[in-house]
Amino acid sequence: MYRTHSNGELRLSNVGQEVTLAGWVQKTRDKGFMLWVDLRDRYGITQLIFDEDRTPMEMVDRAKMLGREFVIQVKGEVIERVSKNSNIPTGEVEVLVKELTILNKSLVPPFTIEDETDGGDELRMKYRYLDIRRNPVRENLIFRHKVAIEVRKYLSDKDFIEIETPVLIKSTPEGARDFVVPSRMNEGQFYALPQSPQTFKQLLMIGGMDKYFQIVKCFRDEDLRADRQPEFTQIDCEMAFVEQEDILNIFEGLTRHLLKEIKGVEVADFPRMTYDDAMKKYGNDKPDIRFGMEFGELNEVAKHKEFGVFNNAELVVGIAIPGGNSYTRKEIDKLIEWIKRPQVGALGMVYSRCNDDGSFKSSVDKFYDQEDLAKWAEITGAKPGDLVCVLSGNTDKVRTQLSALRMEMAERLGLRKPNEFAPLWVVDFPLLEWDEESERYHAMHHPFTSPKPEDMALLDTDPGKVRANAYDMVLNGNEIGGGSIRIHDKATQALMFDHLGFTPEQAKEQFGFLMNAFEYGAPPHGGLAFGLDRLVAILGGQETIRDFIAFPKNNSGRDVMIDAPSKIDETQLKELSLRLDLK
Repeated sequence: MYRTHSNGELRLSNVGQEVTLAGWVQKTRDKGFMLWVDLRDRYGITQLIFDEDRTPMEMVDRAKMLGREFVIQVKGEVIERVSKNSNIPTGEVEVLVKELTILNKSLVPPFTIEDETDGGDELRMKYRYLDIRRNPVRENLIFRHKVAIEVRKYLSDKDFIEIETPVLIKSTPEGARDFVVPSRMNEGQFYALPQSPQTFKQLLMIGGMDKYFQIVKCFRDEDLRADRQPEFTQIDCEMAFVEQEDILNIFEGLTRHLLKEIKGVEVADFPRMTYDDAMKKYGNDKPDIRFGMEFGELNEVAKHKEFGVFNNAELVVGIAIPGGNSYTRKEIDKLIEWIKRPQVGALGMVYSRCNDDGSFKSSVDKFYDQEDLAKWAEITGAKPGDLVCVLSGNTDKVRTQLSALRMEMAERLGLRKPNEFAPLWVVDFPLLEWDEESERYHAMHHPFTSPKPEDMALLDTDPGKVRANAYDMVLNGNEIGGGSIRIHDKATQALMFDHLGFTPEQAKEQFGFLMNAFEYGAPPHGGLAFGLDRLVAILGGQETIRDFIAFPKNNSGRDVMIDAPSKIDETQLKELSLRLDLK
C-alpha cells in the first residue's frame, strides 16, 4: 500500500510504530549530515528526518535530490521530536526514514504552495490544480462539502427527495440569456442549459413528489462580477400543498441548522420586511441589518426653504454616520468625491455635523437654521458626534446611491463583521416591473410566480401595483435564496403570459407542456432556491464565491486553465450544420 497513515495523523501515541507515508514535498532543510523534509497531503504535514547514522546512505543521497512538490513515499519509524513544533498537530513527532521512493518529480511551481502565496489571481487560476494544494483553498472546498452534507441531512430528515432534472432543455425568452447547445441529430435546432430547474420541479409536484430538492448546476450567460459565475450551484427545492408560511418555516429551519452545525451560531430571530420597507429604509431589497444607519426621509423638513437642489428633488434622504463629526473637511470632501464616481453617480452631498454640545454645523447653513438641522438629526437618528449625510434627486436613483454610501461607511467603520450573522426575509415584491427599453412588463422573479390573491383584481387595472407571493432570504446584505408560491392553474398562467407580452401562440410554443400539465390536477405548490456558492462564501466569512469553487471562471467567463471557451474543429461545425462568419 502507498500509505498506512495520513500526514496529519501521527501523534506521540504512535512512537515506535513502523509507518508508510506518501505526499508532496513542502520544503527541505539540509544540514549536511542530517536532512529534514516536510511531507504534505490534504490532512496535514509530517516532518521526515534522514540521519546519516540511522538512515541508509542511499536514501540520504536520494533525499538530497528532492525538490518542492516532488511526490514521494517513505517508510520509517515514528520517533519523538527533540525540537517540537506546537503550530501543527503532528509537531511532537517525526518519521525516521529507512526507505524513500520518488513516485514523481516536479517542475519548480510558478508560485509558492503556501498559505501566503506570491501568485496573483490569474496565475493561480491558470494553475488551479496547484492552488488547490494550498491550505486556504483546500479548506474552502472541504467547508463547501460540509455545508452540502448538512443541507442533504436536513432536507432528507424533512422527507424531501433528491431528484435529478435534465441539463439539456428548451430555451425560454424570460430571464438572463441562455447558453445554447446545437443538436447534431436535429438540424437547425438547439437545446439550452438550464438557468434553473423551474418548470421541471413544478412538473414533479404535479407528479405527486410533494417534497423535492436537488443540489444542481445552473447556467446564465450574463455579465460577471465577483459573486457571479456563468455556471453556479443551487439548492433547489419545491413543495406541494403549502402556503408561503410553510416554506418560510422550513427554510428558516435549514438556515438555523447550517449556522449551528457549521458555525456554532444560534440565531433566534428571522425578521420579515416588505420590499417597500426595505427600499425605504435601506435603499435596496437585500439590506444588511447587522448595523443601523437607516434612511431618514427629509422632504417635509428640507423643502420649506429656498434651497433649489432640495426643492426640485423627488426625494431628500439622509443617514447618520456614527462618529462622523470627527472627520476633517478634507475627509468629507473625499467622501463627496467617492459618491460622485460613475459607479455611484451622485451629483453631490449635503452634510450636517452634530456637535457634542448639541449644536449643528452644516454645508448649507445659509439656508437652514439650528431648528431645521435638529429635525434632520432626529429623523436620521443622529447623536452628538455623528455626521448626517444627505442626498437628493430621483427616488430610485438616490436610494441606490445612499445605499452604496451606507455600505461603504459600514465597511470603513468595521460594522460588517464576518462572524456575525443577521438573516432576514424580504416579502411582498412587485409581481411585474416595467422595462423602458422593451416598453413592456417583465416578471420580477419569473413568469410562474403567483400574484397575491388580494391583488388579483389589479392585474387588469394597475399591473405595476400587483404584489407577488414571493420572498427572498437575505443574509448579511446578500440575497442567498429566493422563491415564490407558483401559479397552478391554466387560466391564471395564461393571464400572466398575456401581461408579459406573450401571444397565445408564443405561450403555447414555449410553455405548452406546462399549461397542459396544469389540466391534470396540479396541486398548490411553491418553492425556493438557495445559491450554494454564495451561501458557502458568507458562512465562510467572505463575499467572493470564486475561492469556494474548485475550478472557477475569471471575470470574462474564461477558464484560463483549460483555455475555454475555445474554437471547435471545422468538421464539428459541419456536423452541427453551423457556419461562423467572423470578420
